[in-house]
Amino acid sequence: MKITKIRTTLLRNPDGPHFQDSTMPEAMSGLAIVLLEIETDAGHTGVATGQAPMRPFIHQVLEGALIGADPFQTEKIWHEMFWRVRGSGRKGVAFQAISAVDNAIWDIKAKALGMPLHRLLGSMHERVPVYGSGGWTNWSTDYLVEKQIEWVERGFTAIKIKVGKNFGRDEAEDVRRVAAVRKAVGDDVTLYIDANNGYYAKQSIRLAEEYKQLGVAWFEEPVLADDIPGLAQVAAATTIPVATGEHEYTKYGFRDLLTAGAADIVQSDIAQVGGVTEWLKIAHMTEAFNLPLAPHAWCLLHLHPAMASPNLMTLEWLDLEELGIAFWFVDHPTPKDGTIEPDDRPGNGLVIDPHAVEKFRVD
Repeated sequence: MKITKIRTTLLRNPDGPHFQDSTMPEAMSGLAIVLLEIETDAGHTGVATGQAPMRPFIHQVLEGALIGADPFQTEKIWHEMFWRVRGSGRKGVAFQAISAVDNAIWDIKAKALGMPLHRLLGSMHERVPVYGSGGWTNWSTDYLVEKQIEWVERGFTAIKIKVGKNFGRDEAEDVRRVAAVRKAVGDDVTLYIDANNGYYAKQSIRLAEEYKQLGVAWFEEPVLADDIPGLAQVAAATTIPVATGEHEYTKYGFRDLLTAGAADIVQSDIAQVGGVTEWLKIAHMTEAFNLPLAPHAWCLLHLHPAMASPNLMTLEWLDLEELGIAFWFVDHPTPKDGTIEPDDRPGNGLVIDPHAVEKFRVD
């Protein structure tokens, strides 16, 4: 079996939600993704998604390593791609492109073997926990509370909201918003907060004392993701677990994060770290440090590898995905009573909705 064609399609839903977190200079609206399809001479097509800027990297930098390659040689293909981006980006968009390609190739492998991807990887779980996520900083407190109550009414036992509003300058409002949500959902709901890099280390440590009184179960990205010493300082100073990793890339970045003691909960992102191939290595490394995994976003891409991860804590069901990314696919798994499970179809379970593609394709 050989790869014969690489196809990317830019999709945009202009009616997507209006959202902003602590370090977005302004609110964003609409949702755009790249749909990647990798065809083979055996009739199997691998599917994955990613962010729009990765598209040129796929065609201009990576495609030459893919045409004619054997999809079962994932390590060989991965290293071919890795060295092709050596001088043009060992983080960021380049690795988002590698991730999408690798995810699609694993989809091909599972389809060729006629089994769900989680079985190919070695299933550990039957269902996995999932939490409702969103709670954007541009929402009013009343709307924030309303949306968190909706998560709970739908059966979610854990939810996440944003803090660090206005690059961490609105501390009192951050605390008030968390307190309002806690009061509304009660003490039995697990509450996570995400600062999206918005605070400084000492500021995070001070605020953690107030968040602790509100029963916050993890403090996500309290400081700049590149400030590994700062993350370690916060992790050492509070009993609230520090969750981080969504902006880290490859096993080398996670090695540095873990050896520094800068993460209590590891949030590797399969659409950024290098796809299934690299994500699994990071998951194993995290297990060796006896730490839990809570992957960042992309619930449908994470679902199958998460099913094979003994140290999985939970998956993130992001409102943006529900309103946008999951919109491009049909018959996809959805959460029920705070858990989610894949179906038995071969591959990663992503089935393209051709009507949505035709309606929302940009090119």
